[in-house]
Amino acid sequence: MRELASTALELPRGLELEWLGVAGYRLSYEGQTLYVDPYLSRVPLSAVLRRAPALADPVLHRRYLRPSGRVVGVLVGHTHFDHAIDVPAIARRHECRAYGSSSLVNLMVLHGLGERAVEVEPGRRYELGPFTVTFVPSLHSKLLLGLAVPFDGELTCEHLDALSPSAYKCGQVWGIHIEVAGMTFYHQGSANLIDDAIQHRGVDVFLAGIAGRSFTRDYWARILRRLDPRTIVASHFDDFFRPVDAPMGFSTNVNLAAVPDEVAAVSSDPNVATLIPMQPIGPDR
Repeated sequence: MRELASTALELPRGLELEWLGVAGYRLSYEGQTLYVDPYLSRVPLSAVLRRAPALADPVLHRRYLRPSGRVVGVLVGHTHFDHAIDVPAIARRHECRAYGSSSLVNLMVLHGLGERAVEVEPGRRYELGPFTVTFVPSLHSKLLLGLAVPFDGELTCEHLDALSPSAYKCGQVWGIHIEVAGMTFYHQGSANLIDDAIQHRGVDVFLAGIAGRSFTRDYWARILRRLDPRTIVASHFDDFFRPVDAPMGFSTNVNLAAVPDEVAAVSSDPNVATLIPMQPIGPDR
């Protein structure tokens, strides 16, 4: 990981990128911040097995979420617990909107925040401060032995005390294209895709969730042919059952070390990198 983290990302002046762990990112530019799939309030495996309620921890938000100026939105690729638990609390604290699927809207309504939820339309361009965001229909990898998506279906929970990790159903899955400061990012929280849905080519930075890629046929060949990225930043390889303030571990069978060779077998063009959690990068740092 540290070897890949030494790969330089050329960001324009004023733009800052921070990996929050799992598939979560903070992008900040000119005093305005955008969050994507932020996940700080880590759920231990025991809570998944016990079906205990899984809610945000505001103490961790105050400690680790460091927005630059105003938060203009939170983007959600799908509503599994490791992508969506913290979203309502962030939207409430920063008085911003959350953008994603109908399952995300249901989650926000459950927290009394329906007015801050936006069910997105595919292909529509959303102007959020200096960021232009487009949601691209996508798919979740079939992590259950290559046969099924875990916790598939719509999030329909009706009471917060019943909002266990398994109640965070996947919902519609989105890839997210972001333009800011003359640069383009494509975020994919799960390693699958709908080939013909991807219309953005020549992406500067592909924020690639790599978990589950081995269960998706020809994943790298299909996604790289369409995005043609300059740099791939790997994420979603860390053990997301560990507390965010504990030493980082690695998820079983994700195999970050194999990613450069897998990519090189398809194309020698993109650089492969990763980031160190909670260490922002940018030209001003």
